[in-house]
Amino acid sequence: MQFQQLQYFVAVAETRHFTRAAEAVHVAQPSLSQQIKALERELGADLFLRARGNITLTDAGEALLPLARRILADADTARHEVLELVQLRRGRVRLGATPSLCTGLLPDVLRAFHDRYPGIQLLIEEGGSHDLVRGLARGALDLALVVLPLPTASPALTTVELLREDLVVVSSPEAPRPGGGRRAVRIADLEGERLVMFRHGYDLRELTVAACRAEGFEPDLAVEGGEMDAVLGFVRAGLGMAVVPRMVAARSGRGLRVTPLARPGLHRTIALAHRSDVAPPRAARELQRMLLER
Repeated sequence: MQFQQLQYFVAVAETRHFTRAAEAVHVAQPSLSQQIKALERELGADLFLRARGNITLTDAGEALLPLARRILADADTARHEVLELVQLRRGRVRLGATPSLCTGLLPDVLRAFHDRYPGIQLLIEEGGSHDLVRGLARGALDLALVVLPLPTASPALTTVELLREDLVVVSSPEAPRPGGGRRAVRIADLEGERLVMFRHGYDLRELTVAACRAEGFEPDLAVEGGEMDAVLGFVRAGLGMAVVPRMVAARSGRGLRVTPLARPGLHRTIALAHRSDVAPPRAARELQRMLLER
């Protein structure tokens, strides 16, 4: 089995078309078809069902696709690791983070990293912890900032706790104060209040809804489905309140009233994760060090 054959196989699987796949990998279509047939002979199974104008994966093809993608991703990482060996002048770091961390924690750290290593390309992927864990597992990310505990236990990942962050309630300064104007509010005070809620799969949504249910009520949602910037914008417009990280509220405070939660409050634990079976590339390790020492 050759690396090039896997590259051709993934191209056909993604385009479902031999000619377009050949164009994507810059090879003549007959050569690509010959390599696919050679791969099928090597594996002893057909990978594609070929019908006029319709290319689909067989069961064997479906089983091979995620493995091939991971092999190609690991090979791509290896190439970048070699490039980075020259004093970190070139290379990349693929970092995943939740949108709230992109707004709150990352800007200062990424600016310091870029100032020190201007030749290193920073590729940031926003997503929920579940999506980021999957990105690490398939080799699409070097590091990810995730919220603990993880949605599902993953022994294939190594996590290092980074910080424990308070959550606060934000509201429009023109709206009535939450909790009757008290300096700190309880989760129970949010019963009957209109809330602006993040989309499904968002870590803050799950945490907020669980806290409300623990107090015996379902949150009253005025608007739901947004990312962090949208949620803050809806709050500024007076559509409702939201529970957000203190760091985000501090950076986005203009046009927002920030009210702390009374003890014991709500918190979230942020961790830095990477695959256990593959050491992060050198540039990623340097960013990891800067995050841990921030």
